[in-house]
Amino acid sequence: MTIVIDKNTTKKEFVKLLASIQSSKKTNGIDLYKHFGVLKLKKDPLQIQKEMRDDWE
Repeated sequence: MTIVIDKNTTKKEFVKLLASIQSSKKTNGIDLYKHFGVLKLKKDPLQIQKEMRDDWE
C-alpha cells in the first residue's frame, strides 16, 4: 500500500492517513508483543556468558 504525502498535507490529514494504514495491517495471528521487554538479571552478563561457554567444554 502506498500513500503519497505532499507538502500541502495538513497534520490532521496525515494522522488520519497514518491511522488508516495501521488499522488495515493484517497480522499472521501471532502476538509478538508479549515477548517484548527487559531482562532482569541477578548476575553480571559477562559472568553468565563465561558460565555458558564453560558448559561446552
